[in-house]
Amino acid sequence: MNLNLIGYFIYLSITIFIILKVGKICYRNGNIYVSELIPNHADICQKINQVLLMAYYLLNIGYCAMTLISWEKIISSTALIEIICLKTAVIIFIISILHYLNIFIITKYIQKLIK
Repeated sequence: MNLNLIGYFIYLSITIFIILKVGKICYRNGNIYVSELIPNHADICQKINQVLLMAYYLLNIGYCAMTLISWEKIISSTALIEIICLKTAVIIFIISILHYLNIFIITKYIQKLIK
């Protein structure tokens, strides 16, 4: 029996939930962080944070959807769990790398952007 469709559904449900939850948290806390980097420019801070959130959603959800084509045929429930855990771990790793990359870029180049 091919368990790929079940795996796709479970994987997309888990990863999209994680992506949306982390995105909301980063958006809420990121607004405060960006506001401290650019004082007296609340409108620019809000726009930067919205762009970061949209890029985050598009990149991560798009990557999740694209990884589905690389899955091999899943024939057992053990393989199903292994694949879902591995693919979900990769998404969480990518999210963490993007988070720190965004922080680095914003703190390093924000003053150049507003001048």
